[in-house]
Amino acid sequence: MLRFIKNSSVFLLLFITSLNLTAQPISASVDTRRKFDYFFYEAMNAKAQKRYDNAFDLLQYCNSLDSTNAEVNFQLANFYSLLDKNDKAMNLYHKAMNLNNKNYYYNLSYGNICLDAKQYSDAIEIFTRLINAYPNNSELYVLLSNSYRLDGNLHKAIDTLNKLEAIIGLNEKISLQKFQLYNLINQEDKAFDEIKKYIKKYPTEIKYQILLGNLYLQAGKPKEAFLTYSRAKAYDPEDPYLIISMAEYYENTDNKTAAESELHTALISPKMDIDTKLTILAQYVSTLQENNKDTKSVNALFDTLITQHPQEPELNLMYGNLLMIQDRKYEARFQYQIYADANPTSPVGWEQLLMTAFPDSVDYCIDICKKALTYIPEGPQFYFYLGIGEFLKKEYKPALESLKMAAKYADKNNSKFISDIYGQQGDIYYQINCKDSAYQAYDKGLQYNPLNFGIMNNYSYYLSLEKKNLDMAEKMSSQIVKAEPSNATYLDTYGWVLFQRGDYTFAKIYIEKALRYKEDGGEKLSAEILSHYGDVLFKTGDKEKALEYWEKALEQEKNEDKTEQKNLKSLEKKIENKTYIEE
Repeated sequence: MLRFIKNSSVFLLLFITSLNLTAQPISASVDTRRKFDYFFYEAMNAKAQKRYDNAFDLLQYCNSLDSTNAEVNFQLANFYSLLDKNDKAMNLYHKAMNLNNKNYYYNLSYGNICLDAKQYSDAIEIFTRLINAYPNNSELYVLLSNSYRLDGNLHKAIDTLNKLEAIIGLNEKISLQKFQLYNLINQEDKAFDEIKKYIKKYPTEIKYQILLGNLYLQAGKPKEAFLTYSRAKAYDPEDPYLIISMAEYYENTDNKTAAESELHTALISPKMDIDTKLTILAQYVSTLQENNKDTKSVNALFDTLITQHPQEPELNLMYGNLLMIQDRKYEARFQYQIYADANPTSPVGWEQLLMTAFPDSVDYCIDICKKALTYIPEGPQFYFYLGIGEFLKKEYKPALESLKMAAKYADKNNSKFISDIYGQQGDIYYQINCKDSAYQAYDKGLQYNPLNFGIMNNYSYYLSLEKKNLDMAEKMSSQIVKAEPSNATYLDTYGWVLFQRGDYTFAKIYIEKALRYKEDGGEKLSAEILSHYGDVLFKTGDKEKALEYWEKALEQEKNEDKTEQKNLKSLEKKIENKTYIEE
């Protein structure tokens, strides 16, 4: 039995009404014919009821009774296409078409699959034949033009679109395709003529003037762009899209003052509603980012708008987002707080405030989550971050309770989030020495997301410390190292797992890599990784250097929080005895 996944490219074809089968010859006995009709009817009934496994099996049986039936070949081809078995699907579409070459859908499906398979000449032949049979079907002209384009025959691609335009009249999508094709064959004047046709037909429609100006600007023709925008401005100087285009023009011509003036005039206009102003600002910021331009000039525009519309918290939210882009976290926090106070039952403001809290202020993070939960008592994200904050403060019991509440209210379809919740629970259980519960939590987390690297790393490391299930630990750890070969934490874990398995040479290679990546990244080396390297040096025969790294580890251990000084005595013994001591 097979399991099918919906595929939009062939979804419609699965529901095409079956043709009259009795009109097609069946070279079999009357009894076989009856059997065929019965099972085909059952197959179509099963498909209509979305019992696709049954439908597929029944169609295969029908094909065994009569392999010359076009509709059965076609229906089976649809299923093989859904299964991404395109070679089988192509053969069956081709067979169905040959058995009934006048059927529109058989030809169309074969043409489409030829196009997907880059068999452009075959696709061109099929779509040309279909156009001769259905000269008013606009879809076929688009497919034929696309086939010519992909086959490199751009002139014929344009000719085909011209024929379509003669049938359906002016169409913006067709004209833009022709604009692109003319540019590809270096016929720039004809490309721009495609857009000018609309301006000639609709002289007061400002959107075509703006489009032409934008295309001139993209083509590096700023003078032509400015003249076009100026003509558009005579019709409607307050059109928001024109304002954005004019501002972009001034940015591109290094006239920042004029760009800001253009926007400022629009934003203080009482004729323009606040939603339009927000749209203008958002698009302008997006344009600046795309062009790698400084966004700080927009801050004054936000200040103007906020003064003008003090009761529009959406402005504060957007301004906060801009300030975060500029790495002005504390100023962004002020704007987010205004939004959260105005919309306390919306999670957005509280979530943005959390972005300003991590990793600097655990207490502030906890405070935000508790406030958010008074308004949104079933918000799993706030229980989750509350649990993380409590965990970082070593308040393990309340942290576990918070994470359990997060799991309770989490969307069951959000498997990655649920996996992270159980991963955090596992970390807490290990810290309070409930190791079996920790491993159970990790297992549950991996059920929801088998590629949760955070869980896999911690799980592997803790198993290595316990010297348990080292094969499993090695498998998980090697998987994440392959995925992220420059992650120093993952490299150190993998090296330590190999050390515990007795693979000292390879352990040394990976721990050395971890040290190098940490140092290259400007990270402080922890006592733990320094101690690991000392151990592996000792095991690989470099006892003098091992002692050097144990001493470095001891010095670092003494500088760490007293509650984190887990290996102090062990390091002191190693240094005193100048030998490795198993922990």
